[in-house]
Amino acid sequence: MDRSRAARQGLLALLLALLACLPLVLGSASPAGATTTPCAADPETACINGTLRTAAGAPAVGVTLTVEGPAGASTVTSGPDGRWSAAVTEAGDYTVTLQEESLPAGETLRDPANNPRTVTVELGSSGAALFPLGTPTAGGSGGSGGSGPAATPAPGDSSADPEGAEPGVDTTATGSSSGGSITWGRVAQQATAGLVFGSLLALASIGLSLIFGTTGLSNFAHGEQVTLGGILAYVGVQTLHLPLLVAGALAVALAGLSGYVQDRFLWHPLRRRRVGMTQQLIVTIGLAIALQYTYQFFFGASSLRIVTTSPETVRLGPVFLTQQSVISMVIAALVLGGVAYFLVGTRTGRATRAVSDNPALAAASGISVDRIIRLVWTVGAALAGLGGVLMGLYLNATAWNMGGTLLLLMFAAVTLGGLGTAFGALVGSLVIGLVVEMSNLVIPSDMRYAGALVILIVILLFRPQGILGRAERIG
Repeated sequence: MDRSRAARQGLLALLLALLACLPLVLGSASPAGATTTPCAADPETACINGTLRTAAGAPAVGVTLTVEGPAGASTVTSGPDGRWSAAVTEAGDYTVTLQEESLPAGETLRDPANNPRTVTVELGSSGAALFPLGTPTAGGSGGSGGSGPAATPAPGDSSADPEGAEPGVDTTATGSSSGGSITWGRVAQQATAGLVFGSLLALASIGLSLIFGTTGLSNFAHGEQVTLGGILAYVGVQTLHLPLLVAGALAVALAGLSGYVQDRFLWHPLRRRRVGMTQQLIVTIGLAIALQYTYQFFFGASSLRIVTTSPETVRLGPVFLTQQSVISMVIAALVLGGVAYFLVGTRTGRATRAVSDNPALAAASGISVDRIIRLVWTVGAALAGLGGVLMGLYLNATAWNMGGTLLLLMFAAVTLGGLGTAFGALVGSLVIGLVVEMSNLVIPSDMRYAGALVILIVILLFRPQGILGRAERIG
């Protein structure tokens, strides 16, 4: 009964923490992994922004644009959702130039003659610079941007008619709806993106689930392990000039080492002193904040591209994927298969599941619980680091807060699949990935996290133990 009561208290604490974090995530203008800091217009600042989409309707990631005007010149890069944003401190006319060499492979401007474009802004307002991608047309898309929040797009820009948006068109500046009619091609594209995103999310979520299962701790610093993997890969490739494969392997190894060090010098002493789970949870929140701002201090708030070259595009029927996405999904599938075999087919894996089911009984049967927990921390951190590397390649950018942005989705996946079950975390991650990406067909992209969390709440109302969790008798 004490264990059931502790489980209920832990679940309640986790749900309350999720609800507390929800406004922070929904308040961010960028979706998962977004590395472009959104601009907020105020009396001293104006914003120039836009969204870039490929001819297939997918976000155009890592495209470089130069903004020049009265406040000087600045360079911005489109984030993982295709959005870019530039803040200026003086009113006037600004020239926005899209660097065509930074476009994804196979993509071109629909109207090259309208690059650069001129945008007129006033302080306290926003202006949009629209760059539709697709097959060049003789007439061009027209328009050069707009002034103020009610800027009027020129004919041919999708923001003038969101329901008739064509692939590759920049739908709106910020806060746009998904735009475009729902076609089988778009459904296939979003479903594939959901599977890719879900499989990468699963790499991090499984470690989070195993840590909870073996220790009962909800680790709010787990997202920073994802960020650490992406940043270490960036340092290896861009600073140390190592081959991508070598840099990625070192990033995963160092991330795993960080998990070992954390348990050796932090979590094991806290467990030995019988510090309560609530206090340990607070420690994880403080550690997450400290790590986030340490990353920001050393690497800044801008996006960090692990690989600066534009990825090649692969077409699979109606679906367009980058080579990096395909390779990332294959690696994720192989690693997830290896983790499944480890848990089911090896003696150490079975011991891990035994500790997760009942630590006291596992210790009584001769299993070294502390050794298993340390292994789980090491493997969980390494999986999170690998997820960070692959997510950085998939999104074509990483940033100081990438893991923090993904953390709520990881908790949702773990809770949805079943607290403490590795296979439940995998299933929950795939469901969350599909819901997040498919929801873009019908709701604004800013709200796609909300759709995933609504599904989570509904599941918990009717099946509190999650999809693969076991029901426990209370009382």
